[in-house]
Amino acid sequence: MRYTLRISWIGLVAGLCAVSPVGAQTVADSTAIRSTALDYIEGWYTADAERMERALHPHLAKRFQEPLPNGGVRLTDTSALELVQQVRHGGGSNVARTDRRTDVTILDIFQDVASVRVDAHGWIDYMHIARSNGQWRIVNVLWEIRRESR
Repeated sequence: MRYTLRISWIGLVAGLCAVSPVGAQTVADSTAIRSTALDYIEGWYTADAERMERALHPHLAKRFQEPLPNGGVRLTDTSALELVQQVRHGGGSNVARTDRRTDVTILDIFQDVASVRVDAHGWIDYMHIARSNGQWRIVNVLWEIRRESR
């Protein structure tokens, strides 16, 4: 009885492990998402507008909470076109190579969307990346400047 129960349990566990949920993360997805994030941040540092443009969805919304002197904040927006133009004008190419950070952390993937964190030189980017027409592109970015401890 115990032997049969153990074999049944092992069979159940093996069967569950073999079933792949719909939309599960794949190594190819993770690689493509990481490449998209790296095209964005490395494109910024190297003033490579083509690489930046490849990473961005045309309807990108990049936002930053800008602190105001009165203690409030103002939400500023940057479009895909504006960001590509900034890169064409040098982007972050003035950041010394030794100071450039390009740490990419995939926080979550679900079917055709992902959340990603990029730790850069003086800021953190939180991104939403979506697969559209077979390509992973950055749709949203919310970023924050690194500040000294309060």
